Amino acid sequence: MSVDPSAIPNFGGQPPKRQEGDKQGRPEGQPRRPTAPILPNQDLVKQLLDRMKLKYAEDKQGDLVAPWKSFRTYFLFRGEKAQRLMSVRTFYDRPHGIDDKPMLLESIDEWNRTTLWPKVYTHTNDDGTVRLIGEVQMLIGTGVGFDHFVASVISWVRGAVEFDKWLVQRLGLEKDAPEEDGAPEAGSEGEQGDAS
Repeated sequence: MSVDPSAIPNFGGQPPKRQEGDKQGRPEGQPRRPTAPILPNQDLVKQLLDRMKLKYAEDKQGDLVAPWKSFRTYFLFRGEKAQRLMSVRTFYDRPHGIDDKPMLLESIDEWNRTTLWPKVYTHTNDDGTVRLIGEVQMLIGTGVGFDHFVASVISWVRGAVEFDKWLVQRLGLEKDAPEEDGAPEAGSEGEQGDAS
């Protein structure tokens, strides 16, 4: 699905200059924001990520991934027809020991109780390393409102960033950040990393 890029919010950029055309400044004949339900797809998510100025790439399975410094967020489409689902899944890269799992479970239980998304859970690898995963889904097979879809994806991305910041503060992880010459590492925890 291709959508008029001006229909996607501008996220702090300068609004486009008004041109001759309709009341909203669109030139005559330019597509308007969809009013009927849409069937979101990967191209629409790419347009939205571009508009949000977020780096992204496609992984080996063809899913979109937006990398940050300490986590990766995947935009996945699964299922068929009316059961088609979009999932936004964030893998937090910070490893935790198995002995930390009770503390992590207590923390993510608090997060899950007090916030709408992402819902976060633990994954324990065979080597005993515990990692956190956040996830949100939307059933899209019968169509969704354009504004609802855009607002949801934006909110989910912000939620993924906010969880990472919250966990760092909650567990006092900022003191574990690597230091060079006594100075903290440049950039913030929510800073987006390279997509390559």
